[in-house]
Amino acid sequence: MGEVFFYHLTESPLEAVLPILLSRARGQGWRVELRGRDARRMAALDLALWRGEGFLAHGLQGGPHDGLQPVLLTTSAAAAGFDCVMAVEGADLEPGEVAGLARAMILFDGTAPEAVEQARGQWRVLTGEGVGAKYWAQEDGRWVMKRETSGG
Repeated sequence: MGEVFFYHLTESPLEAVLPILLSRARGQGWRVELRGRDARRMAALDLALWRGEGFLAHGLQGGPHDGLQPVLLTTSAAAAGFDCVMAVEGADLEPGEVAGLARAMILFDGTAPEAVEQARGQWRVLTGEGVGAKYWAQEDGRWVMKRETSGG
């Protein structure tokens, strides 16, 4: 079974972290689904990615070239063909999905108590179903792994 990385954002906003993680995933050759819950928020992230430093090819779900996008921003599980799913802002990620992925990631705002509680619930569900998980937290501008469970 695949594994999921939890990223606890405490020092940087999502808009600052996404380009870094997406670029790393693309550097692995992975096709990425960036999954959120709100279409307007995903449209705002789309604009932020276009306006950011460098070029990161991507698109919003529902366009004519969804199947060709290296990074597709969605509000629900997209069709197969992704190597990595990044769930943001409480988007659902099912244990069965993780098995077929090179990596799954859950990014959550550590300054929002409801987001932290949502991520804790996702941790319990995913690890309870045998999914391996790693919990990463920001410390002094870098990511530090704080906890790890093996899949089973």
